[in-house]
Amino acid sequence: MAAAPAALGPGAKAPAFRLSSDAGAPVALKDFAGRPVVLYFYPKDDTSGCTTEACGFRDSWRAVQAAGAVVLGVSPDGVASHQKFKKKYELPFTLLADEDHAVAEAYGAWGEKSMYGRKYFGVLRKTYIIDARGKIARVFDKVKPRGHAAEVLAALAG
Repeated sequence: MAAAPAALGPGAKAPAFRLSSDAGAPVALKDFAGRPVVLYFYPKDDTSGCTTEACGFRDSWRAVQAAGAVVLGVSPDGVASHQKFKKKYELPFTLLADEDHAVAEAYGAWGEKSMYGRKYFGVLRKTYIIDARGKIARVFDKVKPRGHAAEVLAALAG
């Protein structure tokens, strides 16, 4: 598995991507030039931690909008799964289908995990704030779902 470039930290150019959205339309990072982007990687739609994290962004939506930011959630789930998840929890932001996990790999959000002693590869819960110029402004590693939206909002404000 490819690791993220070592320089993918604050100040680095954010890797370009183009993925299918929950609306079925392609979305590219360049579509948001001039605005800060919160790009968050999560393992699976409609699971407890991922729902907690997504609903945190939903519940903070006014503050996200006040900061002028865009939120993009990325997981390996397909468009149909994203549509159900978005509708069920009334998520106001875009979910992107990274089914081959190429974008997660480019951002260092794909790696070895362990559950009940079994090792496997999957999405690592990670968030990037990308500034209006397309540069990484902040990286959140090993994200804890509860309270994460508040951390991100504090970083956007500061």
